[in-house]
Amino acid sequence: MSYSRLPMWNLSRIRAIALDLDDTLWPVWPTIERAEGVLQHWLSEHAPATAAWLSDPQRRRAVREQVHAEFPHLAHDLTFLRRESIRRALAAAGDATELAEPAFEVFFAARQQVALYPDALPALQRLSRRFPVVSLSNGNADLRRIGLDAHFVGTVSAREAGCKKPDPRIFHRAAAVAGVPPEAVVHVGDDFELDVLGALGAGMQAVWVARQPAAPMPAAHAAAVPVCADLTELCKTLGIPLD
Repeated sequence: MSYSRLPMWNLSRIRAIALDLDDTLWPVWPTIERAEGVLQHWLSEHAPATAAWLSDPQRRRAVREQVHAEFPHLAHDLTFLRRESIRRALAAAGDATELAEPAFEVFFAARQQVALYPDALPALQRLSRRFPVVSLSNGNADLRRIGLDAHFVGTVSAREAGCKKPDPRIFHRAAAVAGVPPEAVVHVGDDFELDVLGALGAGMQAVWVARQPAAPMPAAHAAAVPVCADLTELCKTLGIPLD
């Protein structure tokens, strides 16, 4: 798609919503930092040598970068990358690598303990009453564990799709899950490149949720992409009355 010839925003075309998760429904990095703290505490009890080894930030970063460099074809699979990083840290510290699986499960369970933005749940309730909503994420949040799955007709993750945003294939998969063609979907997300440009390149419409001050919208996109400060504003943009 030529972004200089984008169609105008057209609310009447929308029959389904694809919704990003991390940094759209909740702030992701505080969640990850808490989960890493829980993992470190678990390791201190079950693999103290590894806990000590990972207490060095440079080591943590180095093992993560090494795994990412060796498995570029699995860049979409954050679960594999995290588990493999844990396994390598265990090996480097001389602990049993069999602990990688339970250690990852400790991290993964804590990763689901998200703190929703205040507007997220009320907006989800309104959106899901009006449209079929499909989650579309490069991350590995589990909506069932989080307790939000009732608001979605389906989920699409980079891991299961075999590719990640902005690849058009993951957007098309979300449209298929929603049961509509891509042009009938609006994708909502916080990342301009991954979410907005990715959706437009896949033939969808897009809404940019810019919770923090961000660079101005490129002029070529101004008429095609609404910008919302939060999900309450998104509901207004989609013509959904506020309770």
